[in-house]
Amino acid sequence: MPQEDENSEIMITFLRKELEASLEKNASLEKENHELRREVSRLRDQITSLKAYNHERKTVLWKKFQNSMDTPEQSPAAKEKMSPKLDFTEEKPATTLTNAPPPKPPPTPPASFKEVKGNKGPSAPAPPPPPPPSKSLVGSKGVRRVPEVIELYRSLTRKDPHMENKANPAGVHVFALTKNMIGEIENRSSYVLAIKSEVETQAEFINFLIGEVESATFKNIADVEAFVNWLDRQLSSLVDERAVLKHFPQWPERKADTLREAACNYRDLRNLKSEVSSFEDSMKEPLILALRRIEALQDRLERSLSSTERTRDITSKKYRDFQIPWEWMLDTGLIGQLKVSSLRLAKEFMKRIIKEVQSSECSRVENLLLQGVRFAFRVHQFAGGFDSETIISFEELKKIGTDIKRQTNKQ
Repeated sequence: MPQEDENSEIMITFLRKELEASLEKNASLEKENHELRREVSRLRDQITSLKAYNHERKTVLWKKFQNSMDTPEQSPAAKEKMSPKLDFTEEKPATTLTNAPPPKPPPTPPASFKEVKGNKGPSAPAPPPPPPPSKSLVGSKGVRRVPEVIELYRSLTRKDPHMENKANPAGVHVFALTKNMIGEIENRSSYVLAIKSEVETQAEFINFLIGEVESATFKNIADVEAFVNWLDRQLSSLVDERAVLKHFPQWPERKADTLREAACNYRDLRNLKSEVSSFEDSMKEPLILALRRIEALQDRLERSLSSTERTRDITSKKYRDFQIPWEWMLDTGLIGQLKVSSLRLAKEFMKRIIKEVQSSECSRVENLLLQGVRFAFRVHQFAGGFDSETIISFEELKKIGTDIKRQTNKQ
């Protein structure tokens, strides 16, 4: 009895420690979860802010494009009025940029953005002596920094801060680029005009294709592939298929895309089956390269079938909705044929290893035999078994391994 009580106390102590450790871990995870939720909330706010900023930038850019289109049509006098020159010939005690018209300047200097505080009348005596220049400008009389110039330059060149003139590195003027972009937006480019023309001239042809797609029914997946090839040839005559078809709301886009998807998937798997079934090993190729080539082909086969089987339930339902054959995706269809075709790779793999082991130049026999058995097991599990020819190759490989093991034991 005392021994049992002692064991019970030890067990209770152990369980208590386990419970405390679990509670501590749970508290730590809850804290981490709370911090992650806060981080997600912060990132969402940041995304919303960036979207608003991006929308504002697009609006400003559009206004700049409109202004750039209007500027060349102004008269020279209007241009001179809209683009006054900065006056650096005289020093003023203070400068401000305002919307009010500047006072009448003296006869000789050009117009200026600067407005002299304290210059109340239309004419004024000579300005007071300029303030002492900063250390960075000592020796350059009549020159000082104007922050407004920097601000204006940055506001106009914010899109491309490295642009110092009106031409891009390729020599194309900014005005020409702007005009092309405005033409694209206002539907005046040759591309948009071509699409508009095809919408008008090809309407009867596209309505015919709409009827063909909507009424299409198929007995097998090969018919789907043939129909998709015909449809693609018909639509290839358009300037831009998507741009033209979006002007026809009745176009069955979902069915057409699903037909293309089914035809593409079937064609890829069929071509892969043909490649695997016709595979032949070349004895002129080095052993390592030959084995790697076979393994790479088996990798492709397994990846393709795994992807198809993983999405088979969802895909087959979508195919049934549009009356597209889907039975080829079952193990009794093309999928099963692909699995059986992998037996050819297993036979070629084992035959190559048997020839190498039987040759007098072969070393590391045990490693090759192990590699052959591993690949045979891999294909066996993938295909669900061996056929008679593959069993013969495997028995031959097994016999060689048994003989080598018997010889090793005798030594």
